[in-house]
Amino acid sequence: MIAHLHGVLLKKTTESVIIDIAGVGYEVFVPLSTFYKLPEETVEASLHIYTHVREDALSLFGFHTILEKDIFLMLISVSGIGPRLANNILSGMGPQDLLDAIARGDSVRLQAIPGLGKKTSERIVLELKERAVKVYGKKDVPAIHVAGVKEKRLFDDALSALVNLGYTVKTAKPALEKAASAVKETTLEALIRESLRILS
Repeated sequence: MIAHLHGVLLKKTTESVIIDIAGVGYEVFVPLSTFYKLPEETVEASLHIYTHVREDALSLFGFHTILEKDIFLMLISVSGIGPRLANNILSGMGPQDLLDAIARGDSVRLQAIPGLGKKTSERIVLELKERAVKVYGKKDVPAIHVAGVKEKRLFDDALSALVNLGYTVKTAKPALEKAASAVKETTLEALIRESLRILS
């Protein structure tokens, strides 16, 4: 199983990245919390990896921190939650906020994440609350910074991220436009967070 990758970041999107290692390009699916931490393309990057093996496919999921990977592993241990949904859940809330919501038993807060219904949110809290309480507060998540991205590309990346989370372009675009006028600092993180707040 692949547990860690370090190489040159050939391409990055809000859904996946390609890392070149000795001439081989590995596609890795990442949550937004990891995407925010990635360097610019052509720069070296490292990711903690979860390898998901099925009969017809092998998929890699990458994380900037061990905390993100730990929460991801917790989520896929819940019945009915696969790697793609777990990735979307991490993208919809972020590791520390997600851990906080689970530890507090706040299933209503989880329901604001696209793709999570009432029953699944309640199941997450029921099955993971004790584990989340043990992990919560023990690991710090560093601050997120995004810089040097042109405004148009920034808007397009944010829109793409919202669509990947399950929103339609028709719904996401107006929220993103409102977010753009509301945030003090125009960064990808700020746009997506404010858009998610508006949409919820």
